[in-house]
Amino acid sequence: MRKIEGRNPVLEAMNAGREIKKLIIQKGARGRSIQELIERADKLNIPVEMAAKSELDRIATSSNHQGVVAYADEFRYVHIDEILQFAEDKGESPLIVILDRIQDPHNLGSIIRTANAAGVHGVIIPKHRASGITPVVTKTSAGAVEYTKVARVTNIARAIDELKEAGLWIVGSGLEGDRSIYQADLKGPLGIVIGSEGEGMRRLVKEKCDFIVQIPMFGQIESLNASVAAGIMIYEAVRQRRFS
Repeated sequence: MRKIEGRNPVLEAMNAGREIKKLIIQKGARGRSIQELIERADKLNIPVEMAAKSELDRIATSSNHQGVVAYADEFRYVHIDEILQFAEDKGESPLIVILDRIQDPHNLGSIIRTANAAGVHGVIIPKHRASGITPVVTKTSAGAVEYTKVARVTNIARAIDELKEAGLWIVGSGLEGDRSIYQADLKGPLGIVIGSEGEGMRRLVKEKCDFIVQIPMFGQIESLNASVAAGIMIYEAVRQRRFS
């Protein structure tokens, strides 16, 4: 079983239809969100236990459980084909985010939250040397993982080949890009590659990209946090696809 921590992430998991095995609430916790959780648990026949804060501190993975921890089924990763089919069912050109070894769960959670808000059809992450869907990722995403299709693959380069065969163009972000993100055409079927914190995209992944763009930098700092870069890339694609 996996743990879901925090009031909103647990509520979103319930709303999304995830099977919750048990809900633990801190003794003395109050507020509308706590009452809503208890009422939803009652309707869904989810057992509710009350526990001291020290007990929740002990079992929680994240540092801010907000007095709520739920035990649920393991997160279900999807296949790439499911992401592509999801886009087709919506009658939209696929927009997919590909993460090359994002290791910080806070960054992963933030990227998934942005991807969901922007209507991205799915996120692809690697199985090795990268964060998976953890309680911290779930909490940071504000529950967006419950609604976002995430594929976990053995080989990112091979996954990019699969996307190319499906007709997607692949764009990466890097200082070596030959054009600005604002000069690139991001309107069609697209995969956006975001490299790891500090190291960026691996050489083979970079070579798989059809083109690489730069995010303009006008200050003294030459790089952005991975989740910030992802947000800029995603929303420029959204702007071009929906507002131009």
